[in-house]
Amino acid sequence: MLLAIDCGNTNTVFSIWDGERFLCTLRTSTEHQRTADQYFVWFSTLLAHHRIEAKIDEVIISSTVPRVVFNLRVLSDRYFNCRPLVVGRPDCLLPHAPRVDMGTQVGPDRLVNTAAAFDRHGGDLIVVDFGTATTFDVVAEDGAYVGGVIAPGVNLSLEALHQAAAALPHVDVTKPQKVIGTNTVACMQSGVFWGYVGLVSGICDRIRAEYERPMRIIGTGGLAPLFAQGDVLFDTIEDDLTMHGLTVIHAYNKTHGAI
Repeated sequence: MLLAIDCGNTNTVFSIWDGERFLCTLRTSTEHQRTADQYFVWFSTLLAHHRIEAKIDEVIISSTVPRVVFNLRVLSDRYFNCRPLVVGRPDCLLPHAPRVDMGTQVGPDRLVNTAAAFDRHGGDLIVVDFGTATTFDVVAEDGAYVGGVIAPGVNLSLEALHQAAAALPHVDVTKPQKVIGTNTVACMQSGVFWGYVGLVSGICDRIRAEYERPMRIIGTGGLAPLFAQGDVLFDTIEDDLTMHGLTVIHAYNKTHGAI
């Protein structure tokens, strides 16, 4: 079975793929100090808790935090007796090569989202991913990543607001009842929620105008369903887009003899 690992700046997700479906998805905080042995203890304990028996013999990794990749490689070698495929490395083939400025390193998460979105929806897409950063990925007609936009993430913006203005409290991200807040918390929630609705809508409108073709908008990331309440922002929401993309890239490499 395939173990797909998506390591983001905030969380790391492990999913077991049996070739047809994900048997389980487990999430932990991203910490570069965590050793291979610690990963395995956490992973095996949760598998036992969920009563899942899975023989892992293949691993694929996407990581936006380079320092964690070494220990994930050791995990694969020591406990699963396999060499992992790492998205973004030269030996990992992509279904469609990105078309960006020479020398530009595209984030592995964006390459994975592009592969997944094209596999499910075809080309001419904007993928909006609500992570530590809010990213907009443009997927061309042929499935290539051709650029995008990076904006501060929602929780990052809230944390910066709290740290820079000592009188402002921590608040949850939620859809406010009214745009005009009548207390501090309501004012902050309105600013964040409707501010990001405007940001997503405005950037997507500008991308569509510049691209000069009809485009569909795919939302993903934990906060995508929340912001879908604010307006007709997305044509569809995919909560497992990144993990699906890892299975697509892994299958492509197997088909083309890279693994």
